[in-house]
Amino acid sequence: MNRRFKWLLILAALALFAFAAWLRFAPHEGSGNHRRMGGAVPVEVVVVQPVRFVDRIEALGTAKANESVTLTARVSEVVDKVHFQDGQLVKKGTVLVEFDRREEEARLREAEAALKEAEQQLARTRDLVRRGNASRATLDERERDVAQARARVAAARAQLADRVVRAPFDGVLGLRQVSPGALVSPGTTITTIDDVTPIKLDFSVPERFISALRPGQRIRARAAAWPDRVFEGKIETIATRVDPVTRAVTVRAVLPNDEGMIRPGMLLSVEVLGASRENPAVPEEALLLIGREHYVFVIDDEDVAEQRRVIIGTRLPGLVEVREGLKAGERVVVAGILRLRPGAKVRVVRTRKLPSGATGQ
Repeated sequence: MNRRFKWLLILAALALFAFAAWLRFAPHEGSGNHRRMGGAVPVEVVVVQPVRFVDRIEALGTAKANESVTLTARVSEVVDKVHFQDGQLVKKGTVLVEFDRREEEARLREAEAALKEAEQQLARTRDLVRRGNASRATLDERERDVAQARARVAAARAQLADRVVRAPFDGVLGLRQVSPGALVSPGTTITTIDDVTPIKLDFSVPERFISALRPGQRIRARAAAWPDRVFEGKIETIATRVDPVTRAVTVRAVLPNDEGMIRPGMLLSVEVLGASRENPAVPEEALLLIGREHYVFVIDDEDVAEQRRVIIGTRLPGLVEVREGLKAGERVVVAGILRLRPGAKVRVVRTRKLPSGATGQ
């Protein structure tokens, strides 16, 4: 019995000790973490600033020449002369290839001689008609002969022109596919010619973004071949149909390409720049996610932490747009958040700046 009483006294003493410890160290309402730590919570803050945000639509596009043609032979003939080199810049009308045309030149001379004779016969017949020595029917026949002779001359000249291949527009030539002495047939590829100044860029945009697109809208494009270069252009046309399979619309933009850096067929990443606005912004580490809502700790003039719900918008690298809940000039905690509670007293040990270059993005 004495032993049991002794144990009861020991247990009672331990209970009293635990209760006293709880009274000493337990937090009281409104005290916050700083009471347990014996002072204000050290934090780092950032001053909220307005930042310019631009809505962006990202896509992948394929570069296309402004004009592009595969030059082919239109006749079966032997190549006589080649007047161009691979990759050569040419002007419209430049002679590129000549085929053997001796037979066509002879036919043209024959047709021109027949035309000259028919015109002479027509002149004599008109003189005879004026004198009354020839009928009107004879004059009509001679006029018909002249018209037929002129048609034969035109046909001979057209056949002769088919023996010469010219550049249809200003552009850059591709690889040469024929050599002098080669026998070609209609459809044989000679070379390609592309007008790449400017260049077209076709890309697909999901249909839900159609309302944000308009001709003349600015775009920026990047190519893997030139990672440090940004190519700027404008939307020229928006297709009238939406692809029923991909649910996307094709957009065509035009990019200046005076240096010839973009080539037809290249893959480019595209950013369509939409409306711009200025809103408060904070670093990403200032956000506290609770459930599906975002919060930040705002420090008032008395260095007391206030937990405030915010609505965020666009994200930039290291930076988040705040559409509702903050205003410029307020101080927001970016380090020491996990030790804070609403109403806690804080001690600002450092005031950070927004990421370099954030303003004016």
